[in-house]
Amino acid sequence: MKALIIGGTGTISTAVVDRLIKTGWEVFVLNRGNKKLPKGVTQITADIHDEADVSKKLQDMRFDVVCDFIGFVKEDAERDFRLFHGKTNQYIYISSASAYHKPAKNYIINEGTSLANPYWQYSRDKIESEEYLMKMYREEGFPVTIVRPSHTYDEKNIPLGVHGKNGFWQVIKRMQEGKPVIIQGDGTSLWTLTFNTDFAVGFVGLMGNPHAIGEAFQITSDESLSWNQIYGTIAEALGVTLKPYHIASEFLTAVGEGYDYEGSLIGDKAVSVVFDNSKLKRAVPAYRPVVSFYEGVRIALSYILSHEECQIEDPEFDAWCDKVIDTLEEAKRSLT
Repeated sequence: MKALIIGGTGTISTAVVDRLIKTGWEVFVLNRGNKKLPKGVTQITADIHDEADVSKKLQDMRFDVVCDFIGFVKEDAERDFRLFHGKTNQYIYISSASAYHKPAKNYIINEGTSLANPYWQYSRDKIESEEYLMKMYREEGFPVTIVRPSHTYDEKNIPLGVHGKNGFWQVIKRMQEGKPVIIQGDGTSLWTLTFNTDFAVGFVGLMGNPHAIGEAFQITSDESLSWNQIYGTIAEALGVTLKPYHIASEFLTAVGEGYDYEGSLIGDKAVSVVFDNSKLKRAVPAYRPVVSFYEGVRIALSYILSHEECQIEDPEFDAWCDKVIDTLEEAKRSLT
């Protein structure tokens, strides 16, 4: 079985490539060639946005499955249809669980949940791409499968609700320094975190799977945690005392100063979600997530604390946190 992976070096796609190799697939990765790939992978160096160059390099090739991990807007989906229609038995588009209706009508989410997100352009672009690809399936027989990940992380990332432009590290640093850490809302909304190796089991199980053509699948862990539990688990793994500072998502959006908290919070993480993976488990009986967040965060922290390149400081975000907290504390004092 031959698979073409477009991207191949991100949090999700890295685990997928590794699992494909282990399960005997012939793997081709198309990207700009800026990162080293695992042994056994065939590199196709190209910019997927240069359609003419990609078409030339792939002109004599056919694949059992093509997976695009870096398609974000409808134009990307249209390009992929032109490139791969008639050249693959299955095309997998990686969408997003953030595309589900916000605010949620029901906290239990499945593939039948309606798609609508007025708060985040990223999600609306994914919805538009899905709709186009399913239209091509119905009208042109394009063998599409839609995959909707939620919050997936790996050994190099700590999943958080509120962070700056440089990612998670400054929040970890604040925990280590005993400083208050901002948590959106009251921290009781439920969230689902999925380790990338678990995700890869479900994803690879859909590849070459006849039950997946023309269908959408969400791939997430079965574990639901409140944000207070998530931050508390991180602090426990660090061996520090968590000092949570709860702030309404709407207020964070209003004072965000360039941070897209409307999309990432109100359009995603501020809403309680519990994912029903029954459809995926029927199609892929082997899918049984095994990495709990308790274990996953320790895997990640072990790697991050021993690799300085993962420890990217963000003094601008740190100062913003202090400013917002100080402002609210002053407002509380003025009211008493």
